[in-house]
Amino acid sequence: MASRGGAAVITVVLVDDQDLVREGLRALLTRDASIRIVAEATDGRRGVDAVRKHRPDVVLMDLRMPVLDGLEATRLIRGDDALARTRVVVLTTFDDDADIVEAIRAGAVGYLLKNAPRDELRDAVARAAAGEHLLSPAITERLMAMVAVGQAAPSRDPRLAFLSARELEVLARVGHGDTNEEIARRLHLSPATARTYVSRILAKLAARDRPELVVIAHRSGLVTS
Repeated sequence: MASRGGAAVITVVLVDDQDLVREGLRALLTRDASIRIVAEATDGRRGVDAVRKHRPDVVLMDLRMPVLDGLEATRLIRGDDALARTRVVVLTTFDDDADIVEAIRAGAVGYLLKNAPRDELRDAVARAAAGEHLLSPAITERLMAMVAVGQAAPSRDPRLAFLSARELEVLARVGHGDTNEEIARRLHLSPATARTYVSRILAKLAARDRPELVVIAHRSGLVTS
């Protein structure tokens, strides 16, 4: 992160082909002194170039764009070792359902609706910069509805045999879309302990990120409502 007057500043690149969307995001984010927009791009190719030049903490990436779409741009960013510290948050609408799954595979750490409230947008940027994965409740519900289509019955992942009863409880809460803080409150843990459990589950299941844990939890029947 950069610094301003000794305080940490989160650097952000905006990638969206719609001028009004970029203007709205810029207006919302720049009201926060801890966030600085370092570049904007109107397509995925220009976005990748801007990210390689500025190496921001966070990229807000549209999915549907000309020249190079957001999925391929995300793959290029996540595949560049020099950009290992840069986190991609996908901007989506519910019309992009199929692409949400592909964005998970491409390495995006977050999924944000374009009409998200101001506080949710800023929180998403801050959490992504801190290395967290995030799925809003609305996106989680939509994603899991997609996973469930055509699935006759839950199929328990054999890797769950490596988890303790407490770890299974935590995984179930991840499947519901809970943040670490929400898991801590529900299971009467400290936030640090909840984070430790999630990290341990990721390692035991050899899962890449939190969204993959959400899918595992649902496919294994740990989330029943």
